[in-house]
Amino acid sequence: MNTPSNAEDFIRLSEARGAHNYHPLPVVLRSAEGAWVTDVAGRRFLDCLAGYSSLNFGHGNPAVLAAAREQLDRLTLTSRAFFHDRFAEFATALADLCRKDMILPMNTGAEAVETAIKVARKWGYEVKGVAPDRANIIVMEDNFHGRTTTIVGFSTDPDARGGFGPFTPGFRIVKYGSAEAIREAIDENTVAVLLEPIQGEAGVLVPPDGYLTSVRELCSEQGILLIADEIQSGLGRTGDTFACDHEGVVPDIYVLGKALGGGVVPVSAVAADADVLGVIRPGQHGSTFGGNPLACAVGIAVVELLRTGEYQARARELGALLHERLGELVGRGVVTVRGRGLWAGIDIDPALGTGREICEALMRRGVLAKDTHGSTIRLAPPLVVSRDDLSWAVDRLSEALKEF
Repeated sequence: MNTPSNAEDFIRLSEARGAHNYHPLPVVLRSAEGAWVTDVAGRRFLDCLAGYSSLNFGHGNPAVLAAAREQLDRLTLTSRAFFHDRFAEFATALADLCRKDMILPMNTGAEAVETAIKVARKWGYEVKGVAPDRANIIVMEDNFHGRTTTIVGFSTDPDARGGFGPFTPGFRIVKYGSAEAIREAIDENTVAVLLEPIQGEAGVLVPPDGYLTSVRELCSEQGILLIADEIQSGLGRTGDTFACDHEGVVPDIYVLGKALGGGVVPVSAVAADADVLGVIRPGQHGSTFGGNPLACAVGIAVVELLRTGEYQARARELGALLHERLGELVGRGVVTVRGRGLWAGIDIDPALGTGREICEALMRRGVLAKDTHGSTIRLAPPLVVSRDDLSWAVDRLSEALKEF
């Protein structure tokens, strides 16, 4: 096969030989460092998506790469059929970060969500005493937890659901942001509430103040598990280690992924106390690659980065700047701005153009961002981004809006 020589050839061949499950912006990237990426023609772009928070610590973070390189020369995979010398350290470090007893490692975020669902059901039958095959889990409208057949079955996004049924029963969908809606949906067979502390794919939707606290109190009162999907919101993105920390809430189960792999390998996990995760026994759940030595080495490095608090502080400080600057665009092509820390959902005036069109205009100006749900775009740069680069990106957005 002849190697493509330019962006157009790369795109043409990718579209011809790859399934069309994504609609990427027409840019072909070749290298990256920190918050910046470079395409095959040598043009540089500020990455304001960060792999949907997978690159919280930047492209090519030196500490993460050093851990990966060292492990690559020793041992990369054993499967969990054997112990290896990195697992105990990773499990301890991550469990301590989450203030939990133990973890169950997987690879992708969707796998971690599926794991949490299985654990919650098993806990419901063995600990709560729910009748066999009757357990239900309460989920939120506009949720995004992945794209497995079980997960899309309780999505309210027609693109995610359409054409993939029949769907797994056992889920009740309620309005996001309303603890009362959750209360009304609970019955004797309810085992858990699954939610995102901030809904990312929906457009960085932040719930009302006190919502997470109320849900935590309700779950404790009713004897059901609170599962927090912190795959996008966790590990520094919002200015705290977890988005739940903004209200001092500790869920029964954390679901983690994306940034846990440091932008190097897929790493995900659920973290919970022993009375919850202890219901899983040998043969009931697993993954050949989950908790592999390379993943553990990278995960340990990520936890070490978070222990200093540096990245959380950067997200708070630069997030304040980001939201201040974006607020100046309201009424000038922007309808509303939402978010927390270095994470923003920006609703563009539909009269100007679609989110996709604005993202394409940003790309032409050297900024990469992603649209969602028509006229909304999201900004989520790596937490290593500089103040000047962040301001420069908002200036480019202002220019792009003026173009329309």
